[in-house]
Amino acid sequence: MAIWSLRLGVHIAIRSLGITDDPRYAAFAREWGVDSPRKMFLFLQNQGFGSIPLVFSIFVAAHFPHPLLRPQDYLAALVLLAGIAGEALADAQLKNFRAHPGNQGLVCDVGLWRWSRHPNYFFEWLGWLAYPVIAISPDYPLFYPWGWATLLAPAFMYWILVYVTGIPPLEEQMLRSRGERYRDYQSRTSIFFPLPPRTGSSTGSSPAS
Repeated sequence: MAIWSLRLGVHIAIRSLGITDDPRYAAFAREWGVDSPRKMFLFLQNQGFGSIPLVFSIFVAAHFPHPLLRPQDYLAALVLLAGIAGEALADAQLKNFRAHPGNQGLVCDVGLWRWSRHPNYFFEWLGWLAYPVIAISPDYPLFYPWGWATLLAPAFMYWILVYVTGIPPLEEQMLRSRGERYRDYQSRTSIFFPLPPRTGSSTGSSPAS
């Protein structure tokens, strides 16, 4: 968790340098008008409350009543490391794409972004599957009943990312800024789970380099 927190925190801090406001939150502020301070406060408090099932899942997994590490504990570590590595790779690919002057105004569809419109979100969600792997015993499903509560973390994270504060406002922002190029990207690229690109129009795609 320390590795995950440090990587994500440093990435967001670097990305936010010189940015006065997140475009998605700025869009909310414009939409809410004079009532935006109150609504933004409630919006952020809801995000804070939303962290409770995530932290609870970590707590439950950490208290699994077994004195020794089991094979599934090592598997869970691999799942979490895969999530961290995949998210870091997706973030790096997007950063490198945006740094290329010739890609201004284009849509990133290289690397992982060719297989998913939001690979960073997918790998963020993947990491939360590690805790059910730790806390749910496949041999004795009722040995630690609290372990089933860890399923709240991936379920809640999927709902938040795919339906609430993750993908919906970001896709709206991309449609405003990229227009038909992004619609073309939507038509051939999976929204969340990495899948082979669908064949079709490529007018909005980016250069491969």
